[in-house]
Amino acid sequence: MNLLLSTHTHCLPITQKPNHAYHRHPPFNNLPHVRTMTVENYANLCVAHQVFDDIPIWDTFAWNNLIQTHLTNGDLGHVISTYRQMLFRGVRPDKHTLPRIICATRQYGDLQVGKQLHAQAFKLGFSSNLYVLTSLIELYGILDSADTAKWLHDKSTCRNSVSWTVLAKLYLREDKPSLALDLFYQMVELADDIDAVALATAIGACGALKMLHHGRNIHHLARVHGLEFNILVSNSLLKMYIDCDSIKDARGFFDQMPSKDIISWTELIHMYVKKGGINEAFKLFRQMNMDGELKPDPRTISSILPACGRMAAHKHGKEIHGYVVKNAFDENLIVQNALVDMYVKSGCIQSASKTFSMMKEKDMVSWSIMTLGYSLHGQGKLGVSLFREMEKNFKMRRDEITYTAVLHACTTANMVDEGDSYFSCITKPTVAHIALKVALLARAGRLDEARTFVEKKKLDKHPEILRALLDGCRNHRQQKLGKRIIEQLCDLEPLNAENYILLSNWYACNEKWDMVEKLRETIRDMGLRPKKAYSWIEFCNKIHVFGTGDVSHPRSQNIYWNLQCLMKEMEEDGSKPNPDFSLHDVDEERECVPIGHSELLAISFGLISTEAGRTIRITKNLRMVAALVKTFVNFIDGRCYSLETTALIWV
Repeated sequence: MNLLLSTHTHCLPITQKPNHAYHRHPPFNNLPHVRTMTVENYANLCVAHQVFDDIPIWDTFAWNNLIQTHLTNGDLGHVISTYRQMLFRGVRPDKHTLPRIICATRQYGDLQVGKQLHAQAFKLGFSSNLYVLTSLIELYGILDSADTAKWLHDKSTCRNSVSWTVLAKLYLREDKPSLALDLFYQMVELADDIDAVALATAIGACGALKMLHHGRNIHHLARVHGLEFNILVSNSLLKMYIDCDSIKDARGFFDQMPSKDIISWTELIHMYVKKGGINEAFKLFRQMNMDGELKPDPRTISSILPACGRMAAHKHGKEIHGYVVKNAFDENLIVQNALVDMYVKSGCIQSASKTFSMMKEKDMVSWSIMTLGYSLHGQGKLGVSLFREMEKNFKMRRDEITYTAVLHACTTANMVDEGDSYFSCITKPTVAHIALKVALLARAGRLDEARTFVEKKKLDKHPEILRALLDGCRNHRQQKLGKRIIEQLCDLEPLNAENYILLSNWYACNEKWDMVEKLRETIRDMGLRPKKAYSWIEFCNKIHVFGTGDVSHPRSQNIYWNLQCLMKEMEEDGSKPNPDFSLHDVDEERECVPIGHSELLAISFGLISTEAGRTIRITKNLRMVAALVKTFVNFIDGRCYSLETTALIWV
């Protein structure tokens, strides 16, 4: 757009924004004589342009309304052409005209025209007007920089809380929350009026900086000004406490809020889901429904659904799915993607596939979730096949997450050639992509090739890549190489307890119990806390949790007796575990053989509590599974039961 603006211009050339479309509709019948209200009511903007000559020169208000109508409808070309006609007819712009034109120029993205408008505002005597100043600050901040906008703000003699707040928001936009907070404190010192928007902006800066002390100070300031329970300020304070990881403060303030909107409820539900407070998240969701004043919207639904995938609680997910259908949210793409993701993570891959296939619209997130879902459930070939379908029928731009999903599927299915082909399509591979390529080669038994790739690219300083190589060593029983990799991990991450557990398990696998004890002392002396193994299962709407050697369950006697019987059958059948050195609780391997594994206890409970033919879903907090458990699962699976296990590390 090349526009030379002047108060005396008679011919103003204009270039429309590329691909800008003008929508023409049939004219209204019986058009009355043009008045201000007539222009406001016109749905047909092109017809309104036919009556320029009927607008009196003195009626700037009518011109401003016509410009505002175009601006509201996003017709930036019409905004400028109307302004051109206004100047052409000698109509003098006022303090309400220029902010609208400056706003259109900002949305268009033309800084040069913005500067011309700035000059015209100065020439017309409006440069010190607050409306004009604020629109210019926003224009320079977005099209140039926040520092340029601040220069203009500092030079001006007329400033109020709005101009200060706009400038603070510009710094937040540039990810400079500390500068935004400094501006707020400057505004407070100058005794400018503090409004709800200014407080919300400053509170947002505190949340971004995770500065709880400053957040509490501004909370006190909001209370002093009587704005603490303004819904905008309240929601900002709630989010700030959440961002600062102060769950107690967040919940306490939420309970004090006299009025809450859908954002308030959704923020707190999302916090509990994110922090692992699953039961509390469900309580809030039910309470919100029971109160009756507000109903969950798509964002609320997509916030609670991950809770159904983090635990053996797929029934809750199905209930929420029913709510979604009943309230016609099933056409919302974000909700649909969240449903598919929930079913994938809760072990219901068939339900995930059915929900995915029923989606009328799919985006790249949809395809990535389903591709990865098939892979996580051991159906890598289906994942790759789905990805190929997307490539063939849908011309979507693939991102790094999509390639992560298909590489994972190739790794699961041992499709090395296909994985290499997809890896070569990635312009800038991330560590995650490289780790998947290494895992692809290592799991396929091409350990030498994987090692060469890591050494050639000098990638042996990335723990994630070394762990991928370690998986291959474990699967193909390359114990010497595996030990060297574990020792490398200990050197790279000396404070990661999991690395010492891996080394301890390696020694336990080779029955070097003196070294196991030595490593245990090392872990204790360093103050490290390894993860203990836990497994859980849902039965009769209740979550049953089992730890290593757990005897606290009311049905422990039956659980252990059933497990002993199955172990005896397994031995008689000749099934023996292959020793490995995976990441599991070494206490389970050493102290609880042949029974006592948390996962075996959960499986045994599931077997004695459910009918034959039912799927038993076990969730555990460690990704790797000990060799004994793998052998047991293979022995049980297919004998009138279907076993599904989910590791929380994938969630």
